[in-house]
Amino acid sequence: MTTVPTPSIKAQSFTHQWVAFAIMVLVLAIAPIWVYPIFLMKVMCFALFACAFNLLIGFGGLLSFGHAMFLGTAGYAAAHAAKVWGWNPELAVLFATGCSALLALVTGMLAIRRQGIYFAMITLAFSQMVYFFYLQTPFTGGEDGIQSVPRGMLFGLFDLNDNTAMYMFVLAIFLAGFALIWRIIYSPFGQILKAIRENQDRAISLGYDTDMFKLIAFVISGALAGTAGATKSLVFQLASLTDVHWSMSGEVVLMTLLGGLGTLFGPVLGAAVIVSMQNYLAQFGAWVTIIQGVIFVVCVLAFRRGIIGEIANWIKKPL
Repeated sequence: MTTVPTPSIKAQSFTHQWVAFAIMVLVLAIAPIWVYPIFLMKVMCFALFACAFNLLIGFGGLLSFGHAMFLGTAGYAAAHAAKVWGWNPELAVLFATGCSALLALVTGMLAIRRQGIYFAMITLAFSQMVYFFYLQTPFTGGEDGIQSVPRGMLFGLFDLNDNTAMYMFVLAIFLAGFALIWRIIYSPFGQILKAIRENQDRAISLGYDTDMFKLIAFVISGALAGTAGATKSLVFQLASLTDVHWSMSGEVVLMTLLGGLGTLFGPVLGAAVIVSMQNYLAQFGAWVTIIQGVIFVVCVLAFRRGIIGEIANWIKKPL
């Protein structure tokens, strides 16, 4: 006879995740004392981007090679809204997130008609189309991008030109996005996504509209990636083609695999590692890419589940 876990037992099974979350919040809260805040804000922006991507591939089984288009679209939208229209930062971020969600809806309705490598190639094709559109469109500034983006006043009260205020704003956005993804993963919707990932035919036989669930996951992932892009454009006061380039889509794949595909905290650690390498190994110039490749190969061979994935397997608890 199968017994249903009581709420207390179920809550105890996730205690380790709450502990990990508390440690992460504590580290991010006190890290600016020793680490440059701009660097930490960059890490959090890319961590949210990687978490959004992981929601799609790690729990939905959909490999996108074009996720940079959501990051870059939101970056341009937020920069334009803040600089040209004079919107407050919170409105600019919301508007940019909505733009990425709309783009994800349009592209997703076509992309989810295919699976596997075909889905990946379609998203890559859309991403390249978006890249060349932003390259030619006047409002994006072409190769120069949108520069000197004003950070503005948050809610008309907090001046985000102060790095401390900006850091708290980015931290709040990252934690909110991370908590939303956490909630989605362990919701009935998240369980259906996992079922579709494991066996789509069986999920269809159970009566689930798999295309609808995949589309919703694609839109949520695109919207959260857009939130990361909008926040990043305000942090660096710049929106450029770098965030729309196909190489950015490759970097987020690297972050996710390095940290741990299908884990909750893996993309966060993966983003921190990759951004740290780019920052502290910048003196090696173009060799940074080669060093990244070597480290990635070593990690794939030694830690097939990713860093957090191996830790989770060792303690026999999901992270």
